[in-house]
Amino acid sequence: MDEQRKKKLTYFTIGLLFLLSGVEYAVILPTIWRYLQTLDAAPYFLGLSLSAFSFTGLLSGPLFGHWSDRTRTTKKIILFANLFEIVGNFMYFMGLSKWLLLSSRLVAGIGTGAGSSIFGFLTRSTLPENRASVFAAVMACRQAGLLIGPAFNIFLRLCDFRLGPFVVNKYTAPGLFMCALWTLLQLAIVFMYWDLPPLERSIAKNRQTNGSSVSEQGAEEDNEDNNDEAQPLMHSQEVHGSYGSVVTPDQSSNHILINKSVFYSCILEFLREEVVVLLAAQFITLFNQTALETMVTPLTQKFFGYGELENSIMYCLCGVEVIAGFFFVRWLSGRVAERVVLAVGLVICNISNVWCLIFLASPLGDFPWKLTEFIIGVFLQVLGLPFVAVAQVSLYSKVTAEKTQGFSQGVRRSVGGLATILGPLWAGGLTDNMYVMLGVMTGLLVLLSVMSPLFYISIFLS
Repeated sequence: MDEQRKKKLTYFTIGLLFLLSGVEYAVILPTIWRYLQTLDAAPYFLGLSLSAFSFTGLLSGPLFGHWSDRTRTTKKIILFANLFEIVGNFMYFMGLSKWLLLSSRLVAGIGTGAGSSIFGFLTRSTLPENRASVFAAVMACRQAGLLIGPAFNIFLRLCDFRLGPFVVNKYTAPGLFMCALWTLLQLAIVFMYWDLPPLERSIAKNRQTNGSSVSEQGAEEDNEDNNDEAQPLMHSQEVHGSYGSVVTPDQSSNHILINKSVFYSCILEFLREEVVVLLAAQFITLFNQTALETMVTPLTQKFFGYGELENSIMYCLCGVEVIAGFFFVRWLSGRVAERVVLAVGLVICNISNVWCLIFLASPLGDFPWKLTEFIIGVFLQVLGLPFVAVAQVSLYSKVTAEKTQGFSQGVRRSVGGLATILGPLWAGGLTDNMYVMLGVMTGLLVLLSVMSPLFYISIFLS
């Protein structure tokens, strides 16, 4: 099989994986509260179960990313991580107790850590100028899963039979359904996924040059660039000197110094201004998004009397908007720089938060005016997400070392996981005090908007 076909099948399989991650969220979320009630769980178990999934993903992401950096492979890692998804969803299906259900979300969350390895793989196998469009397509696949996931509940809620000792009903069926889907994905990964070799810069240079002499010169220059990239971004001269010369006959001490140099270079890399800004963008964006998702349902019930059907239609329309936004950003990123896309997204997000602070915290007018104010606020909130999400992921992959992309992406996803834990907790406790909740969200966005031009865009412009 030719390399181009392998690449297409591999990317298709990655798209399926992110699609299933969106489907899982959309299938389990609507029924997990009622499921817990049947198991005599206290209300706080809902927050624990939702946070448990993000918590273990937060911990496993850097570990799987570091594994992929060391081995330069991702297929084995994805197959291993998916086992946790399969086992976790089967535990969810069993439903013997509230503690088993909580444990099932903990186990399934470990499987999400493979995402850091995949983003590292995509970074190494794509050209920098094409990276944003690839990331946008992958993120759109997850949003598509969120969009079509509720449709599966239409037939899952009709389940009412026994499978051996287990009861299959509308609460346990989502676990069995996702267990089957993740098992099928394992087969797809085995037969349709390949560990593609990293894309060398010299290959890209050779495609742009015609003469052999020019190509050789370009390859030499690129090899020098690669050697520079392979070294730590910031390092101690003392450590470097001891590594470059024979200081002691004990080779183990040199090995320890090398490991210390790599460790300190990784720590210093995440303390650089541009990396801090992009990690802040990841945290603030997801914090605000999950807080919005948490507060929307109580708001629609309070002001409009919406039920499950109206909320499902609203989430469906938001999903369509997000997918369209990701594909628009994919088109736009090929024509303008990512920092411009990030700036546009921040402007939209700031406008939407100010709008929500003015009109949603205390809606004005009668029913039609309140509904119009709500629709505009949610539309602007959802519109800005693809711009910030795609831009910060693409830029982050460019300002961190390629040889440690798996670990770096794991750190980024862990920061996002922390945001998805704190966002619902923040919004859930302040649904009756909207000014404080939206005020803090707006303040975080303003802080990010100030940090971006001062610390990051200025560096790239210089």
